[in-house]
Amino acid sequence: MAPAKTSKTSVASETSVALTTMWKSYSQNTSDRLKLVDAFLVFIMLSGIVQFAYCVLVTNFPFNAFLAGFASCIGQFVLTASLRAQVNPENRSEFNDVSPERAFADFTLGSIVLHFFVYNFLG
Repeated sequence: MAPAKTSKTSVASETSVALTTMWKSYSQNTSDRLKLVDAFLVFIMLSGIVQFAYCVLVTNFPFNAFLAGFASCIGQFVLTASLRAQVNPENRSEFNDVSPERAFADFTLGSIVLHFFVYNFLG
């Protein structure tokens, strides 16, 4: 039994070290703009999780409202992830023709169109 406990402890220790290293690297190497976009991505993801949990646990009575809200979360997440990929300096070689201002303009227009469709879906 002791070796199993040791292996669980070592796996937990390795996981802890890996997560700590990843967090330090993220904190040091990621610009503040990308951290802001990442925080917005986390907010959108949590919002979608809360909506889904509410639908499953409480009610889904206005089902079209749930679908509109959840689709809005998914669509906005995809648009924001695309914005993050385009403004990330490490991806500059893949997006030569797209300036950060153009990427933000595309993000803004896509968000307006997405929310126009979501609003119309509500009825």
